Amino acid sequence: MPQPNFGVIIELMPLNPRFFKNDMKTLAQFLLLLPTLLLAQHKVSGKFSPAKDFTYALLYEATPTGTNFVDKSEIEEDGTFHIPLDPAAKPGIYKIVYALPPEEYNFDLIYNGKEDVSLNFSIEKGLEFTTSNENKLWSSYTKSMELVNMAISNFYSQESTDQGAYKDIFKTLEDTQRGFEDASKGTMAHTFISANAPYIPSSFEDLSTYSLNLKRTYFQHVDFSNPLLLSSDFLNDRVLAYVFGMAPNTDNKIYMDNINSLMEQMKGTDAMVQATLLNTVWQRFVMMENAEVANYVIDTYLEDLAKETNNGPLSREIINYKKNAVGNKAQNFDITLKKDGNEISTTLYDLDIASRYLVIFWSSTCSHCLAELPEVKTIIPKDLQVIAIGLENDTNTWTPEILNYPNFIHVLALGKWDNKLAEDYNVTGTPSYFLLDNNKIITSKPYDIEELKEALK
Repeated sequence: MPQPNFGVIIELMPLNPRFFKNDMKTLAQFLLLLPTLLLAQHKVSGKFSPAKDFTYALLYEATPTGTNFVDKSEIEEDGTFHIPLDPAAKPGIYKIVYALPPEEYNFDLIYNGKEDVSLNFSIEKGLEFTTSNENKLWSSYTKSMELVNMAISNFYSQESTDQGAYKDIFKTLEDTQRGFEDASKGTMAHTFISANAPYIPSSFEDLSTYSLNLKRTYFQHVDFSNPLLLSSDFLNDRVLAYVFGMAPNTDNKIYMDNINSLMEQMKGTDAMVQATLLNTVWQRFVMMENAEVANYVIDTYLEDLAKETNNGPLSREIINYKKNAVGNKAQNFDITLKKDGNEISTTLYDLDIASRYLVIFWSSTCSHCLAELPEVKTIIPKDLQVIAIGLENDTNTWTPEILNYPNFIHVLALGKWDNKLAEDYNVTGTPSYFLLDNNKIITSKPYDIEELKEALK
């Protein structure tokens, strides 16, 4: 790059003493800024397809403790997006969020501060990096290891005893790992490749022995304090694979054994890291509605970790879960209903007019609720009583709307999301369904009308 001719600039400056001092100050400031101006500005760009399914690409810098918003780009009609990076952008892990909820619709990328990152993302084909040696190296490595692991899986599934073929497969695995480790030296991708180093048996092992050794060494090369690993999805993915993928058939006892083993592997690791990774495991069991294991995680480890790390939001989430888990008794609340023309005050616990109850949190200003409640009315069996709790800011639309559901017991909860009932039941969206038995035990928490139909069957 040709250097600026500052001599020419100085010759052209007016030497009027009145202005000379200010001009020299301006020149000095320009000289100080010059190295920054000469820094190359890199970018993250790419193409989403089909383009009509995407609106924005949002870029976040990932850190061990969270994410920081960087910039966003509207996705053009042809699916392309372009996000310029500040020259001072730090090397590390970045995330592209492309839909809501962000914790579900995102992917990681490596930015080393030296190169652009270009990619293609397709709902059908997934993620492909077209520019960036760091990301192409890691992507190529994961695909290569996936192929070798598939060969190992096929060997064991066929119950083969061909020791020559066995030796060849694991020689390929060893060569692949060593080759990528050598090729990635000096790169950020090397951290992930070396942490992912697999177990390689020295001689033939049957499936049972191999599985035990694979589990025993699964975290052998993982540094739970490495900031790159902590900033990425690597540790979360590996922990989930360990708990859920270490046996072909998993019952709750095996899940609990895997969790105990995981915590043993993480012994000595920072409590915040343990809490974060174990929270990922716990959330998976919550989604599975596996109350037994979810409660085991809480009671054995997670509740203490939340207190130790002063994680108030996690502690509150745990408390709400324990109050509202399937198999636990629903939270009590006051009810007013009409009987023989008279108003009677009672509570959920004292209510004894059906063999089952459906508690619905809804709102007269919620479009989903107004679409689903008429359908709910048509599928309710005779042995079930609906209790509709309206989360409202006022009664303007609620009062006329409840006339459409004369057989429901209606409870007005003013304050909407700030109402105590919404907090007690940990309601974050409407409509929310809680199916109870005659003893007010929660038997199911259907996600939507379709799940409710299945639960009612």
